[in-house]
Amino acid sequence: MIEELKLHIRDIADFPKPGVLFRDITPLLASPSALALSIELLANPFRGKGIDLVVGAESRGFIFGTAVACCLSAGFVLVRKPGKLPHKRISMSYDLEYGKDTLEMHADSIVSGQRVLIVDDVLATGGTMKACCDLVDHLGGELAGIAVLIELMGLNGRAKVAPRAVHSVLKY
Repeated sequence: MIEELKLHIRDIADFPKPGVLFRDITPLLASPSALALSIELLANPFRGKGIDLVVGAESRGFIFGTAVACCLSAGFVLVRKPGKLPHKRISMSYDLEYGKDTLEMHADSIVSGQRVLIVDDVLATGGTMKACCDLVDHLGGELAGIAVLIELMGLNGRAKVAPRAVHSVLKY
C-alpha cells in the first residue's frame, strides 16, 4: 500500500529554490484511490481513541484534516495565517530558516480537556507543527497525537515536537 501511494508523489528538483527536492502531492490528490487510501492510513491509528477534534494548518492540513475528522466522527479546527480568522484569536509565532512566522486559531475552538489530533501533509523542520501543538496546549487540549502523510526524515522535525507521538504514512 505504501509503495502504491509513493507512485502518486511527484519529485520536483530545485523547488522552491535550488537544492530542494519538493514532494508534490497534487497527483495523489487527483487520484480517488490514492487519496482515499492516504486518508484511511492517516486515520486508522486513531480510531477508537476518543478524538474530539482534528486540527489542521493552512492549507493542505485543511484537505487531509477535514477528511480525517470525518473518518473519526470528530470536529475540525482551522489554524490560519494572521488576519484570516474573524473572531477572537490566539497566536503563536515560530522561527523559520530566515525570520519568523505566526499562526492563529480561534480562542474558543478547543475546550480544555478535549482530545485533539493534529493532521498535516508534511512534517519537515517541525516549526509549523510545533506552533500548532503550542496552540492546542495553550487552550488546554489534550494532544492525542500528530498524523502526517509525509515525514522528511533528514530535516528532523520529529525532534522539535518531541515527546509528542508522530504517525507518518510515508517517510523520505
